[in-house]
Amino acid sequence: MALFVFLLFFFLTSIANACDRCVHQSKAAYYSNDSPLSSGACGYGSLALPLFNGHLASGIPSLYKEGVRCGACYQIRCKDKKVCSRRGTKVILTDQNVQSNRTDFILSKKAFSAMAQKGHAKTILRHETLNIEYKRMPCEYKKQNLSVRIEEWSKKPHHMALKFLFQGGQTDIVLVHLHPVNGGRTAFMSRRHGTGVWEIDTMPEEAVMFQMRVISGFDGMWIRAERVVPPDWKPGMIYDLGVQIDAIAKGQESCKQCDEGHW
Repeated sequence: MALFVFLLFFFLTSIANACDRCVHQSKAAYYSNDSPLSSGACGYGSLALPLFNGHLASGIPSLYKEGVRCGACYQIRCKDKKVCSRRGTKVILTDQNVQSNRTDFILSKKAFSAMAQKGHAKTILRHETLNIEYKRMPCEYKKQNLSVRIEEWSKKPHHMALKFLFQGGQTDIVLVHLHPVNGGRTAFMSRRHGTGVWEIDTMPEEAVMFQMRVISGFDGMWIRAERVVPPDWKPGMIYDLGVQIDAIAKGQESCKQCDEGHW
């Protein structure tokens, strides 16, 4: 009985401390040009620069999570009240920061300067690093559906490699299934380790419907595309899946400082 009470207390305490948006304290630096971020480990290439209007970031391994968090969004604000705005800026993760253990993020120049108060953008760039606080936030793409971009090195008919673009919500895609629209065996994609690329060597030769498993709430849910990827798919093309993700993973962190509002 005593063991049951202890376990129940531990479970309830864990739930009480669980948070969707823990606020973390660290430092941030910036790149003088954005080429490291656009050619970053996530593999977005030239597609990275238009994302979030160029507000890009590389994150330390605990944020990058071996590529699982490619495309995740974070709200970051610096703490120098003389030059920093209260709102800060929102960034998208496109790379892994392995250059320094002193900064959780290295930002694009545009994102770094966006943390400044009005009229202080040039002043803030004089700092090599700034003390920051940050939290993960839902990604929002009001005019874009979740899409896939077929990598140029895909080889028809059976090998397809792709990246997901414009992924909304605050969650991670953990499984990808491909369902032939005319029946047949479901095919399964796997994520290339350390990147945001998913691939398959047994691609069906007919149109397929994507189905993605994401973390939602304290469990998971399936998201089924509303548009198919055609059998004559081509490397380099982007295909709109006709659906968007708005799921939020609950209780992914445990912390004392939890802030689920907007800055």
